[in-house]
Amino acid sequence: MTNTFSLGGELTVNRLGFGAMRLAMGTFGGPARAPETGVAVLRRALELGVNHIDTAGFYGMGPVRANDLIRTALAPYPADLVIATKVGPLRGADGRPSEQATADQLRGLVEADLRSLGLDRLDLVYLRVGGMGGPGGESIGERFEVLAGLREEGLIRHLGVSNVDAAQLAEARAVAPVAAVQNRYGGDLGLLEVCEGAGIAYVPYFPLGGGREPLEAGGTPARVRIASLLATSPVVLAIPGTGSLEHLEENMAAGGRKRSLTRPR
Repeated sequence: MTNTFSLGGELTVNRLGFGAMRLAMGTFGGPARAPETGVAVLRRALELGVNHIDTAGFYGMGPVRANDLIRTALAPYPADLVIATKVGPLRGADGRPSEQATADQLRGLVEADLRSLGLDRLDLVYLRVGGMGGPGGESIGERFEVLAGLREEGLIRHLGVSNVDAAQLAEARAVAPVAAVQNRYGGDLGLLEVCEGAGIAYVPYFPLGGGREPLEAGGTPARVRIASLLATSPVVLAIPGTGSLEHLEENMAAGGRKRSLTRPR
């Protein structure tokens, strides 16, 4: 099974990437992590072969924001680095991303990601729907059309959807090409089959169970879980996240260590 995937048919990424949610915080309840630790984790991740980072503008705690850490640590970015972000969730009164942006608010969220990451165009933007609940039960066409328009303007290279069911994926694909689906780990296997047939990346989030995975024989829990996940399908991309250099080393061992030799763009 190949260790790479062609995202959107043109961006080759290593199937073992990195999720940025835990760089700034352990959970959305805090506390914030030390920024210098996040910077060190990001730089080491690229040394170990990561060329796909998954982030979001709402990943952060107080002044510590994942996008800012990414820009500080990695800009000017390597030519082969793919940065995926997601828009849609808005923080509620409790600080959690429990509310949803309207179609009219999506442009502002995309432009904010461009500014914070220091980019002229985002490689991949997911429309994340459904608040904190599971997928299904609402139309996503109007909001996805906004992102499709931003893609036509050149602000976005590829589009994705997150926390969706098969009907919502079909609705989005009727509007514009979908390069990736990001759903919670262990969700709808039928949706994975749809992605396989269409050449769409399937990117499970919380692939390690949010740090609650049981001990397993034959290696560290993270290493075993990640290796098993990557063996599920050639369209599956893993994005385990951590704010710890030690845990990063453990996670990346599941895919083999490959030092990046790319040049800045």
